Amino acid sequence: MSSTYLSNPTVKVGTAIGTIVDITTEVSACSLVVTAEALEDTSFGQTSRTMTSGLFSNTCTLTVYASYAASKSYAVLAPLLGTKCTIKVNPTSAADSATNPGFILTDTYLASIPVVNASLGELSTYEIEFQGGTYSVDVTA
Repeated sequence: MSSTYLSNPTVKVGTAIGTIVDITTEVSACSLVVTAEALEDTSFGQTSRTMTSGLFSNTCTLTVYASYAASKSYAVLAPLLGTKCTIKVNPTSAADSATNPGFILTDTYLASIPVVNASLGELSTYEIEFQGGTYSVDVTA
């Protein structure tokens, strides 16, 4: 029997782990991808290509509701533009644990943020991508 859960993550961003702000209510989608670059290490005499891990190339993409109110999405994200920052995503709102790990990117970079992305009669959202950074997992409460 497979184990599944209803997607309801928490999302926090900020300049460092101690200063992160919960923006869960401003986010409708989140994708954190950890990628180890594949470096070929095939040598003479081998009959198949082999690979070894290179640098990690991590990304976190958020779909954010556009809000310009104090302490909402634009107010929290705009100061992070062009800086190294921290993002933490948990599968649920429960405390960090082995069954609710906190997935963290530190020193991740926010290169751009749409200022306006609007269509008549639609709820305004925009996508932002955090690039790079060091990946870690927190399972301690």
